[in-house]
Amino acid sequence: MTFIQWFLFFLVIQIIHFLGTWKLYQKAGRKAWEAAIPIYNGIVLMQIIKRPKWWIILLFIPIINLLMFPVIWIETIRTFGFYKKLDSFLVIVTLGLYIFYINYDTDAKFNADRSLKPQSELGEWVSSITFAIIAATLVHTYFMQPFTIPTSSLEKSLLVGDYLFVSKFHYGARFPSTVIAAPMVHDSLPFTGTASYLKSPQLPYTRLPGLQKIKNNDIVCFNWPADSLATMWGDTSGKFTYKPVDKKTNYVKRCVGIAGDSLEIRDGYVYINGKKNVLPYRAKIQFYYTYESKSPIDASNYPKFLIDKERTGVYRILSEYWDNEKVQEAIKTNGNLTKIGQDSIYTEVAGGINPDLAQRLKMTSVANKININLTLEEVSRLERYPLTISVKKINHAPDKAIFPHVEKLQWSQDNFGPIYIPKAGVTVKLDKESLPFYEQIIKNYENNDLLVNGDEIFINGKKVDSYTFQQDYYWLLGDNRHNSLDARYWGYVPFDHVLGKPVMVWFSWDANAESFGAKIKSIRWDRLFTTVHGDGEPVSYRYFVFALIAMYFVWSYYRGKKKVKK
Repeated sequence: MTFIQWFLFFLVIQIIHFLGTWKLYQKAGRKAWEAAIPIYNGIVLMQIIKRPKWWIILLFIPIINLLMFPVIWIETIRTFGFYKKLDSFLVIVTLGLYIFYINYDTDAKFNADRSLKPQSELGEWVSSITFAIIAATLVHTYFMQPFTIPTSSLEKSLLVGDYLFVSKFHYGARFPSTVIAAPMVHDSLPFTGTASYLKSPQLPYTRLPGLQKIKNNDIVCFNWPADSLATMWGDTSGKFTYKPVDKKTNYVKRCVGIAGDSLEIRDGYVYINGKKNVLPYRAKIQFYYTYESKSPIDASNYPKFLIDKERTGVYRILSEYWDNEKVQEAIKTNGNLTKIGQDSIYTEVAGGINPDLAQRLKMTSVANKININLTLEEVSRLERYPLTISVKKINHAPDKAIFPHVEKLQWSQDNFGPIYIPKAGVTVKLDKESLPFYEQIIKNYENNDLLVNGDEIFINGKKVDSYTFQQDYYWLLGDNRHNSLDARYWGYVPFDHVLGKPVMVWFSWDANAESFGAKIKSIRWDRLFTTVHGDGEPVSYRYFVFALIAMYFVWSYYRGKKKVKK
């Protein structure tokens, strides 16, 4: 819906409100016309039901208003003597239209002195829970939202099992475009897996001013532009679906290129405007290397400094048997395995041998070549290891799956570009050669009709040879370069897909631990309440936070004792 359509919808709601309440306004000692003036009628209604005037603001905040309208409907009918549970049920299921019945077909009397306290313990419990959800949803949507890290694309900087606070106000809080949705959940309802929202109506994209702009190498949380999964978590259906921008899967990557930059990848390293990108100290870029040893690799001679429970692609098969015939058979039957050389296997997706596959093969040792995910520091140490023959970086072959999916470019994960990252207001030449870079932007991100007829390009019915971008775009990569689904595959991230800036790891444990008890033991205490950005080693503020929590509980305890004495 456009802003004009929403304005007309707003006027219709005002007319419905007037028709359904004008008699009630009169019974409360107000004028009938006061029920007809937009916004003012809400202020008057708050006075009638004896509730704060600022509640009106909450009625204009998407998602929050879905919780506030039922509260106000119930408060209204109770102000005029309708306290029964059935009345509350009817006003909710009729979306407030039950008030028409009270307005026209009952002898409702205004109760100016009604008590605002719930009349039962259940009512008090429901009231407290409702306003707790409203407050939490307000914070969650517009200020600070918790996220979890499920993958290793930013390994070393952010670990699998990290729980983050993501600031919405750094880059400007984005108003939800999906106006009818369950609060505090993303795209699916817990336990059921069904959609938590209605695809229409949709609000036009709107964003509050931010405190800062996205800078090169910022870690950014965003909605995955290429998302077509039915649900964010646990979706194995393989079905494709359309999802509104704010309900697309949440991703977190490092923004290596910002709007207006020229970006190129050479041998896996990013170059911005011709200069090699210098990552912050905390960022540890990783690639897969083929490690060749002087002897078959097993648990006894595997380099101990590489055994790290946080590492992805660490071979848990070091104490299992390598059976060449079974490996060869597995390679033929399992599509995600790719042969590298004569005595090494490598999974393109996971970066290592699938543990389940390894278990089935009953391996007890591996060959003298394996592929390991390493940082530059680890490569240097491994090269000095006594049993090392060589450590060679893996370079991927050209792949049509790489953006912009043009086979003749012969681009790969490791060698790519240069490309221009679009900036709002900049005009670029448009022809059949440049169109693949900007087609998604023109059609899907900026909502134009695009038609190609031979060498001619038409946008919204008009023949064009150039295009002017309407918003900024960004290029987001994982630090774990050979184990990250990122912009190299789906291209630019529009600014309207940006959610916010991760600012703190508030909790962390090994999410892959086999049991809850094992997860408790795996809590990474040194990561609790550490900042995400910044120079030097991360510093934990957990003791400071724990002290504040303890002070709060002590204060609450003594405050409660004082109330009991009174």
